[in-house]
Amino acid sequence: MAAVLLDRLIQFAESGNQQKIQLKDQCYQGWVMEITDTALLISTGFADKSGKDQWLEFTDLEHATLSYWDNQQDQWINFALS
Repeated sequence: MAAVLLDRLIQFAESGNQQKIQLKDQCYQGWVMEITDTALLISTGFADKSGKDQWLEFTDLEHATLSYWDNQQDQWINFALS
């Protein structure tokens, strides 16, 4: 994995109160929990019983829309990987 992509994903994970990843037909909203050499783990939901952990491959993220919740502006802010 390129160091630039890893740095951007870390910045994304540390941005805002929550992160949102919108793929074609699926939306994942929650917290980035882990980043490996090939994928990102996002945890959705508010409790262990209702939340789900989802691994998303970096190849999937190339076609995704990423955003994070900005508490100061009370809105989702788009985030670019490049």
